[in-house]
Amino acid sequence: MNKAARTEWWEGLPAGIRDEIDGYILQGSLLGAVRVVVAIGLVPHGIGVGTAQLIANDRYLHYGDRVAREPESPLDLESLAYRAAGCAGRIVAIEAIWDGDTVHDWFVRLLSVTADPAEEAHMATVYWSTAKRYLGEDQDGDPRHPVAAATERAGRSLAKYLCVPFHFASPDTPDDEAPRWHP
Repeated sequence: MNKAARTEWWEGLPAGIRDEIDGYILQGSLLGAVRVVVAIGLVPHGIGVGTAQLIANDRYLHYGDRVAREPESPLDLESLAYRAAGCAGRIVAIEAIWDGDTVHDWFVRLLSVTADPAEEAHMATVYWSTAKRYLGEDQDGDPRHPVAAATERAGRSLAKYLCVPFHFASPDTPDDEAPRWHP
């Protein structure tokens, strides 16, 4: 569904439904908005998750800075080390994995991988804005995506501090299917 068709579909919705979806958008709840769009649009209009994300993104763009955003993750070593100290189990690696959606584009999740119990703990989510804030002027000259550069710097620093390996299978190209870390 192209932009004009999405706009026409949006304008044809009852005001109450538009208000409900916009309420989720203004709260920064992409999944809540997408869930409503799919629930009302799937059967009569064939709107699936992909198109619902585009419609929600249109609304995010409409509201811009009025959307309540999640706080950005800290990437400084002290904050990451403090978060790592709260992990259940022994940390055996720090891993960076790509993810993405229509609202944030590509971003990276920084995880600690633990043993006993074997699980992952969220350390940070690095969006474009988080990367730019963290890197400041230091990103100039690095040809990689700023998200990758920031994640690699923060992740390597944390891994070095914890004396564990750092794994980022695809630091040069966004790839949400890149191989994961294995001991």
